[in-house]
Amino acid sequence: MTSVYEAVGGLATDVRLPDGAGPFPAVLIRTPYDRTRHLAEARGWARRGFAAVVQDVRGRFASPGQWHPYKNEAADGLVTARWIRRQTWSDGRYVAIGASYAAHCALVLALDAEGEAEARPNAVIAAVPALGAAETAREPSGVERLLARAGWWAAHGDRRDSDEDALAKALAADPCLLTHLPLTGLPERLGRSLPSWAGLWQRRERGRLVSRATHADVPLLAIGGHHDHFTEDTVALWRAWGGPSARLLLGPWGHGLLAAPGPDAGPAHRVVLGELYARWARRALSRGLAPGRHGASALGGGDLWLPAGAEGEPRTLRLRLLRGSRFTADPERPVRSDDFTVHTRGIPDRCLLATPPLPRPLDAVGPVRVRLRATADTPSADWAVRLVALTPDGVAERLAVGVLRREEPTDGEFTFELGRATRRLRAGTQLRLEIAGHHFPAHARNPHTGDDPVTADQLLSSRREVDPASVTLTLHVLPSRPHSIDPAKEILR
Repeated sequence: MTSVYEAVGGLATDVRLPDGAGPFPAVLIRTPYDRTRHLAEARGWARRGFAAVVQDVRGRFASPGQWHPYKNEAADGLVTARWIRRQTWSDGRYVAIGASYAAHCALVLALDAEGEAEARPNAVIAAVPALGAAETAREPSGVERLLARAGWWAAHGDRRDSDEDALAKALAADPCLLTHLPLTGLPERLGRSLPSWAGLWQRRERGRLVSRATHADVPLLAIGGHHDHFTEDTVALWRAWGGPSARLLLGPWGHGLLAAPGPDAGPAHRVVLGELYARWARRALSRGLAPGRHGASALGGGDLWLPAGAEGEPRTLRLRLLRGSRFTADPERPVRSDDFTVHTRGIPDRCLLATPPLPRPLDAVGPVRVRLRATADTPSADWAVRLVALTPDGVAERLAVGVLRREEPTDGEFTFELGRATRRLRAGTQLRLEIAGHHFPAHARNPHTGDDPVTADQLLSSRREVDPASVTLTLHVLPSRPHSIDPAKEILR
């Protein structure tokens, strides 16, 4: 293998070539996370016959310029793509690949290259894709994703290098770091300049890449995790993709994929992603993929795989009220996203309902939906609904969460879409439904004053009332035990 350093468009770029005379197909990885961390990955691609091109995006690590997240990636990517196709070692074909922000870089090359068809990739691999600033910052309902964005901006925002542990270190020094108001003051509390932090929350233009995905004309492989905060975006991208083929792989993983397995991951869910990526890329470049949308989704807790898009039959589960049909949502003492402990003394801070223990195993595969009727006495109110599985062993595991924001009127009938579940629930498992006013620190606290939660400097308590008889929980349940499929066969078909 041969390794070469280039300054493509002025940006730091490493090229690793396979042995032999070539020419070769290429893979392009554009990353804000330090191209040198992709050395092993580049070697793996080169061993499989691909020229690996890895580039620091503008303003990050060895690349000059100013770092403006999501701003320059289409233009800079096109310069690099044209350069690849002019090289003597290139056979003219390349695959744009990446994970998280790097997946965004890959996608904009395929979707934003208007008038630049000759520079577009021949295929795209997008893992846990961060589709855009607005998608990463907010739920579709507008509720702010505080913890994940604070962690990312503390680690990577407005700086050339990264400090992955920046937020953890700041929280260790001040455990109440994220409770201080206003949230726009976070940079001062972190002790460094972070001018783009306030601007992040002004971005509300969701759905641009997904809407463009219908016009895609190249194959897509989308990879995600059931426990990743971008799961719904990954599935939406796959469903909307208009290229000749689209493949989806969803495992019981977090944002780090196999490096972040969930509690429901099993031995069958260990996939050699590098080998699968290379085999898919070969098929995509040779136009050997069958048309249409296919893929595989892991059945968490079941140690098997189902076809992507598989869905059970809707079933409404019976719930009984445990406590808290009237509760107080106090932003000074919010229900925490990282704690499943429920205190049963004092004024309730949430409405709790539960199913009886399941008499037999249940395979929940498909959307999770909750409907309810409720009221709040403040001009703005968030409603957070969390579904928790209480296993026969006494362990509490989060299954799904949905968050809505309602401005005046804050009463009425609400429908919560809690995403998709793909999970086997053992006999004896009890499902607990929690209806609260906050889900902190995963989401910013609604101050209940009507002010923007990011700029608010005052908090009010909110009295809530839920009609227990109105609450319905709908799962999609497979009517019989499923047979496992081979995820590689689905991806490569």
